[in-house]
Amino acid sequence: MKQLRPAVLAGIFLIAGVLSWAGARLWNAYGSLPGVPLAAPVVLAVIAAVLFATALSMRSRLKAQRERRPGAKGVEPLMAARAVVFGQASALVAALVAGMYGGVGVFLLTDALDVPARRDQAWYAGGSVLAGAAVIAAALFLEHVLKLPEDEDPGKAPATA
Repeated sequence: MKQLRPAVLAGIFLIAGVLSWAGARLWNAYGSLPGVPLAAPVVLAVIAAVLFATALSMRSRLKAQRERRPGAKGVEPLMAARAVVFGQASALVAALVAGMYGGVGVFLLTDALDVPARRDQAWYAGGSVLAGAAVIAAALFLEHVLKLPEDEDPGKAPATA
């Protein structure tokens, strides 16, 4: 499984932000722009908390296993793989969603702050961007916790018996 690269996540964020900013400008020119839901930052924050709690739990279990504590519960490989896949998927979706709300937020900040309801929408969009960044940070931390140790020499062929 490949590791997440922050540059890819930043690219997704920027592309989604530019496209949603342009879409918000176009949509507002032809009608009423739909609002940013209050649940958007809340849901992203809950996902970030779940990822962070999973990372802390796995880290403590792996540490207990390394120190050979009596009664230490190890981490099953399948459970670790599922956690990493969940983290990677969450980070990719969070980069996309944060970019979309970021683009809408930039549009609201530049063109529509005179309306109080739009000002609230800009706050919700900003909260969504911050919560999306928290999801990405938690996913990268989870991936770091569950990273397997590298081989000593990756170019060297494995020894045969």
